Order: sequence, then C-alpha cells, then structure tokens
Amino acid sequence: MSENKSPKGKKLIQYANGPSLEEINGTVKVPKGKGFWKTLLAYSGPGALVAVGYMDPGNWSTSITGGQNFQYLLMSIILISSLVAMLLQYMAAKLGIVTQMDLAQAIRARTSKSLGIVLWILTELAIMATDIAEVIGAAIALYLLFDIPLVIAVFITVFDVLLLLLLTKIGFRKIEAIVVALILVIIFVFAYEVALSDPNWGAVVKGLVPTGDTFSEGHKIAGMTPLSGALGIIGATVMPHNLYLHSAISQTRAIDHNDEEDVATAVRFSAWDSNIQLTAAFFVNALLLIMGVAVFKNGAVSDPSFFGLYDALKDTSTLSNPILISVAKSGVLATLFAVALLASGQNSTITGTLTGQVIMEGFVHMRMPLWLRRLVTRLISVIPVLICVMLTSGESAVAEHIALNNLMNNSQVFLAFALPFSMLPLLLMTDSKVEMGQRFKNSLWVKILGWFSVVALTFLNMKGLPDSIEAFFGDNATASQLQLADNIAYVLIAAVLALLVWTIVELYKGNRRFEKHLEKVRKEENDEDSEPQTEA
Repeated sequence: MSENKSPKGKKLIQYANGPSLEEINGTVKVPKGKGFWKTLLAYSGPGALVAVGYMDPGNWSTSITGGQNFQYLLMSIILISSLVAMLLQYMAAKLGIVTQMDLAQAIRARTSKSLGIVLWILTELAIMATDIAEVIGAAIALYLLFDIPLVIAVFITVFDVLLLLLLTKIGFRKIEAIVVALILVIIFVFAYEVALSDPNWGAVVKGLVPTGDTFSEGHKIAGMTPLSGALGIIGATVMPHNLYLHSAISQTRAIDHNDEEDVATAVRFSAWDSNIQLTAAFFVNALLLIMGVAVFKNGAVSDPSFFGLYDALKDTSTLSNPILISVAKSGVLATLFAVALLASGQNSTITGTLTGQVIMEGFVHMRMPLWLRRLVTRLISVIPVLICVMLTSGESAVAEHIALNNLMNNSQVFLAFALPFSMLPLLLMTDSKVEMGQRFKNSLWVKILGWFSVVALTFLNMKGLPDSIEAFFGDNATASQLQLADNIAYVLIAAVLALLVWTIVELYKGNRRFEKHLEKVRKEENDEDSEPQTEA
C-alpha cells in the first residue's frame, strides 16, 4: 500500500490512499512489558465494536422466533456461529496488524480496479441492508418509548449523524467505552428478563450440542423449519462488514512494526479482546433464544416483530412465569426491551459508518467526511422503510408490523451475496506466507477450520437463497411466483460463483506478482550487501 497521505483540502470527496482510518490509525498507546491484565485493558475496545454486529436488531427476531418455534434446538447454531465468528475475526485483526492494510485495501492491492469497484458496490449494498435493520429497530424503539409516529421516528434516525459528529470529537478510546457501556445495558436487560423466567438450564445446556434435527427440513412451525431457522441465525450473525471493520480498527494501537515480538503481542491481545467481546455477543443471542422459550408461553407470540414482542412483554396472558407476570404489570419488561433495542441501534450506527469509510477508501480510494457518509447511506436506507410504512398505513397495525419485519428479514439477503467475498480473500491472504510471513500465516488447524467454515457458510447461504427470494413474494405466493423466485436465486448463485472465481484468479495473480517483487527486492539487497566484500 502506498504511504502517500491523502491530500488535504476543503473538498468533501478526496483521494485517499494512506493508512486505514488515518485519523485514528496508531493513536492509542499501549504499555510495553506490563502485566497481562494491564496490557489486555489497553488492547480492549476494537472487539466491542466488532461484537456489536453480532447482536444488532437483525439478530433479535431470528433468535427469539427460533426459540418460540423449536425450543432450545437451535442453541447449538448460536454457539457454532459464535465460534466461527471468533475464528474469522481473529484472522481479520491479524491481517490488519501484520500487513498494515485493512481487508479492502489488501484485496484492492492484489486485484484490478474494475473488480475493486464491483466488490465495493456489493459490500455497500450489504452495509445498507444492515442499515435498514438498524433504521427499523431504532424507529420502533422511539415509537415504543416516546409514542413518536413511525414516519417521524424514521426521519429522526437520520439525525443520529449529529451523535456521530459528537463522538468523532471525543477520541476513539471514548467511543470504545460508550459502545461497551451500551453492550452492558443490552446484556443486563436480557439477563434480568431471563432470570425472572427461571428457564430449564439443563435443556439449555443440552441444546448446545447439535443433533440430526438441528438442520431438519421435515417439520415446519409457523412457516419455519429448523434448517430455515438455523440459516436465519447464521445469516444474521456472521456479517461481511465486520471483517473489514476489524482489520481496520485493529490498527488503532501504536506498535512498532519493525519489532516482530511487538507485532506478535498485538495479534495475541487483539485475539483475546475479540474473543471476550464475542463471548458477550454469544450470551446476548443465547439470552434472546431463551427468552423465546422461557419468557413466553409456547406459541403465544403470533407477531414476531419488535411491536409484537414489546406487547407480549406487557400481556400477562402470553407470559409463562408468575414472577414475570407480576413484573410485567408495571410495564418494566417491555420498557427495558425497547431501551435495549435503542441501544443496539445506536451501537450499530457507529460501527456501520466506520466500516463504510473503510471500504470506500480501500476499494476505490475515495474519502468523505464521516457525517456526510452517514447522511447519504442513512437516507438511502430510509427510503424502503418509508415506502413500507406508507404502503401499509391504511391497513391494520398488525399488517404494518409484519410488513416492517419482513422488510428487515428480506434485506438480509444481500449479506448472502457479500459474505463469500470477504471470507474467501481473508482466508487466502492469511494462509499466505508471502502476505503474512512464516510466523503469522495461519497454522494448520486454523487453516482447516477456516476452510471448513468458509465453505460451509457459503454453501448454507447459497442453499437458503431460494427461500430468501421467495419471501419477497409474501406468504401467499403463487406457484409461478415461487418458480420465478427460484429461477432468480439460481441466476444469482451462478453470478456469485462466477464472481468468486474472478476474485480468486485475480488474488492468485496478485499474490504471485507480490512474491516476485519481494524476491527482486531481496536479490537487490543481497547484491548491495555483497559489493563491499567483493571490492575488499
């Protein structure tokens, strides 16, 4: 990557080919030769920003609905998704620390400009799809907490850019602290509600072990099979933008890249930070699924949207435990749920904006102010939400709620497209001795688990794509519409596979070019070192 700084100027859109997130790159000092806990504290923070993506509003309905329909059967899917996330995020952080490039920069440096633009657009669509879930979650939270009409609440979410402007002025370390605080709020809310429900902990532990029924397509409940429920949880959990984000913010710590031990220390403590925070995300998602089982009576929640869950937490007839019923009468359960939803949406706002800047600078070498970046993407994401609200304004409240919930779930289809194009390059680059060096390339067990995870996730996402496209036609789709949806899905799968082949070929060629360049540099250095000896 070029070391040239992006030119300073007053233009809103500037050329950028410098360090990843240049304003905060290497700005956080870390102690040298201190104890484990003091060093871990200094490296803690980036993992929290990454973990936010694993507990955003998009995860909520899939986990709760999965618990409602299949009890604790899908608990093992949450565990497996979390373990895969830990592996992928470890590789992403390691790539950023060792190569001093984020994932977008690394891909662009090894591929052509045309492929870079294609992958940038694809990743932008995935971020916007995630943003739709954040808009819906935040707008509903504002409506539930303050009775603000939905259309106005949607527009208010646009102005969270002002919050972002404030945060950029206070320093990255404080942003990390705010995110951690909001995560703790979410954990507290769900831990409190689950503790009151007194779940069957033996069944919870048993559910952590996958069985043949976990991926079954045999029995369907409320239009969902265990396989489709599992795919929903996986799709909402492992998101492509998190890999780009982690490879960038892992570089915020000031380390000496000429000292291999210093780099190794950064990799090790970044992995600790990431794994601890993703463990917290696992507990949040597990608590959400347990809520679906233990808080509500089986099948009592007919409306799985955020509105339905909020109402169910106030409706004593839907709750399963006498203690819950007594607390629910005060409205505390429902209010806490809405507060956690708002906290989740605001957390995702921060990370989504940072990721947008990372991919724009990395893929197409363009930079714009964070506030402008946020304003543009949020306004685009607001459009489908406003259309959905307006189209259902004349219908019943339940119809409006279901439409918004379907929009949120259907928007996640773009994640299935984008995920392979972040996972596969990440794995190829961190497997490479040329990119990472002998010490930092993936070990054999990381390589085996990495390839298994990438192939399995890509397969499952592609397998679930026909159902995702069918969902766009609603619950009462005709046979011809279902056939059209399947045909569209198969064309998209073929396009994804073709684009993957293009990406792999270009990455391989780029890696070979880089290898030859390194050999040439080494040869020139050896020749220079040998010249004085020859003259003597």
